[in-house]
Amino acid sequence: MPTNRKPTTSDVNGRLWSASARDWADIQEGVVRKLYETVLERMRVGRGTRYLDVGCGSGMAAQIAAARGAEVSGFDAADAMLAIARERTPNGDFRIGDLESLPYTDRSFDAVTGFNSFQFAGNPVLALAEARRVVAPGGMVAIVTWGEPEGMEAAAVVGALRSLMPPPPPNAPGPFALSQEAALRQFAIDAKLNPIEVFDVDTPFVYADQATALRGLNSSGVAARAIENSSLEAVTAAHAKAIAPFRQADGGYRIRATFRCLLAKP
Repeated sequence: MPTNRKPTTSDVNGRLWSASARDWADIQEGVVRKLYETVLERMRVGRGTRYLDVGCGSGMAAQIAAARGAEVSGFDAADAMLAIARERTPNGDFRIGDLESLPYTDRSFDAVTGFNSFQFAGNPVLALAEARRVVAPGGMVAIVTWGEPEGMEAAAVVGALRSLMPPPPPNAPGPFALSQEAALRQFAIDAKLNPIEVFDVDTPFVYADQATALRGLNSSGVAARAIENSSLEAVTAAHAKAIAPFRQADGGYRIRATFRCLLAKP
């Protein structure tokens, strides 16, 4: 494990992801509901499962797990997101902090998920090692990231804000840094996890109309950072241009997206 620990990022990420938390919860989170359901099913999350979602956001995955009978916990950097998660699952245990320092005892959970979260910690391997620490023997960790960008329609939307963002820090991971299976498996191994299987989930982004699509896409932490660096108008225009090719005859939008999931054991 690397000893040159980098500064944590929860303060910045918490602010950015809180900026439009309600739009994220009402629109954007729901377009990947199939992803949450598929991963939880593959992990056999059900009655009595002690479940933790790391980087839980507004808590849709936790809500689905609770409906399956799991004992739910969630961890995130964004206060506004966690407030919505608590509304959705009042019996859940939702806490705030850095992914590199989870406030749970060793071997506390049967299933731990990270949906596009571990790689964006200041210290990704350390964050994943924390997930390994809190999972019980026989339990499982799911690392979920974007699928390979080649041929994926959503990749054009993900990259639409690149020119509006501030210069990234040296060696900062891009959104597709773990998309190749070899890189994803090595990430797990670096955190001393044993990769079990890798699978892809097709989860198209579907929106009823342009206004809904733009509200959803503008609600991410990435969009919030681009807005700070440029303007809301510039970000909205970039997203509108990126989604234009995917407009359907009824005025809605359908954008093919794929996520890659790795299941690992301690």
